[in-house]
Amino acid sequence: MPEDIDYNKLPEHIRDGAQRYVEDGIKPGDFLQAVFCNNLMESFARADVTNEIRMFHIVDFIYNEAPAACWGSEEIMKEWIRKGGLNAKSNKSDAGASEQVPEQETG
Repeated sequence: MPEDIDYNKLPEHIRDGAQRYVEDGIKPGDFLQAVFCNNLMESFARADVTNEIRMFHIVDFIYNEAPAACWGSEEIMKEWIRKGGLNAKSNKSDAGASEQVPEQETG
């Protein structure tokens, strides 16, 4: 659940980008892309001073707070974006429970 995710573990200037990615599947900036794709070298190359100093805490957030389905590789990130994040997943399951699919007419 999005309300269970503690974004306060992240440096303030990347919280919104991380939250938009996790909850809505919106592609984050280059630094967060590298982190969510589990690309260590690229993460440090794109980190500002604050993110470099806080890298342990950022990785702790990803590992312990972010859904496992949203991080780990570039392919995983692309799929998470395509699906629309946590909010899209919960909206689809809510809609599926309350909406009926209309039958198609034949011939």
